[in-house]
Amino acid sequence: MQKRTPWLLLVIAVVVSVVLAYPYLALDIQKSRIDVSDAMHYGVLVTHIFTAAVALILGPLQFIPKVRARPRIHRTIGRCYLVIGVLPSGLTAIPVALWSGHLLTQISLTTAAALWLITGGLGYRAARRRDFAAHRNWMMRNYALTFLAVTARIFVPLLLLVQIPFGRVTAGEIGAQAPSMIPVGQTLAWIINLAVIEAVIRTRRRTSVAVQRARASTRDGSPT
Repeated sequence: MQKRTPWLLLVIAVVVSVVLAYPYLALDIQKSRIDVSDAMHYGVLVTHIFTAAVALILGPLQFIPKVRARPRIHRTIGRCYLVIGVLPSGLTAIPVALWSGHLLTQISLTTAAALWLITGGLGYRAARRRDFAAHRNWMMRNYALTFLAVTARIFVPLLLLVQIPFGRVTAGEIGAQAPSMIPVGQTLAWIINLAVIEAVIRTRRRTSVAVQRARASTRDGSPT
């Protein structure tokens, strides 16, 4: 990642987290943006949203070089990210998805939640083994899944806007048609996020291998 990228992600994460969490700060079930059937459903939803906000905000801090250079701070933030953010948010995402009543949402977000938990676990295990290269890669994949909360909200309006020239949706119908596009936007969001971050990881890996080969070649060709 470029040095400025984590800071940009952090700013975006804070703004989106405030927007997502604000309607639920008063814990008023009547103000829920998602239809809920009872208090338990609402409680699970609120837990999911608040803990997802924690993960969304803490994640970029882990990629800031100055934080990574301080192992104790890096470990503390990383554990909070996983234990307070990813773990409870991933677990509560599954019932929230299943309660949605939309088949695509149920399949897509349950899959994303499972991958979120798995990549987090693999990242933690790699750190425990002191395989820091693998740890970094797994946590990049993990945060790509966390960032679903952001990119899904970008893709939904884009999916509606691209339909206007074809006459499938009019400008006045965008608001009414948005709910039908949310499952599609959510699905595309985590798939594209993972695809992009995987491309970044592979590019970094190839660059690292090329640098190592160049250094080896220089050493082999140097006079003794």
